[in-house]
Amino acid sequence: MILNEIKEEYVVDLLKAGKRSDGRGLMDYRDIKIEKGLLHNAEGSCLAQIGDTKVLAGIKFDIMEPYRDRPLEGVLQVNSEFLTAAHPDFNPGPPDERSIELARVVDRGIRSANAVDTKKLFIAEKKAYGLFIDLYIMDHSGNLIDTAGLAAMGALLDCKVPKYENEALVRTEFVGKLALARSVSICSFEKISGKLILDASDEEEVASDGRLSLATCDGDFICAAQKSGKAAFSNEEFSQLMDAALEKGRELRKLL
Repeated sequence: MILNEIKEEYVVDLLKAGKRSDGRGLMDYRDIKIEKGLLHNAEGSCLAQIGDTKVLAGIKFDIMEPYRDRPLEGVLQVNSEFLTAAHPDFNPGPPDERSIELARVVDRGIRSANAVDTKKLFIAEKKAYGLFIDLYIMDHSGNLIDTAGLAAMGALLDCKVPKYENEALVRTEFVGKLALARSVSICSFEKISGKLILDASDEEEVASDGRLSLATCDGDFICAAQKSGKAAFSNEEFSQLMDAALEKGRELRKLL
């Protein structure tokens, strides 16, 4: 598209001069807002906003049979849905590769950090809690991954475990807050014509040659990583981005 080519040229020209269209530094986030407990019929919820990008996360529990390879554990699953009104490129229909990638990256960060102890979700033989995190993309203006990661973690921090009684969930009664071992955040970096930036806007993503997303957690270590796009990252660049992710990750978790 001609419009995308114009956007890309504009972004590249600015970055060559060390600038961004909104005046941010190369490693600065846009304004961040987090609001928990918005959905009264969910066991946990959070609306996260980075710039104009908004993601709503809701958590529901169900009773299910554990997976065969983990018979003494509950189930954790992340799903994402791209609402068609959130971006001109989003279309109705089954989840596409972008939706699947987003859910997997968020899931991997939470799971790799062992933020949720799935063994504590086990109830009895062939019965366990299933914890489902649903991500709803309300508005996409760049950097869905970090925004969705904040929404998911915020919903987990807001989450209450419903009571299990007489072979069923009692959704009006709770046994307490969901126990969490760690808090997780994700920082995504784009490489554009050799320049590295954090928290890309929609127009900057159009110009991107590749992305590296790094999940960090309490204790200051990196628990997961995801690369997409054609761009390669040198050892020096990777080391630089790891340091940045650890620093910015601490800032994000404070907001949670």
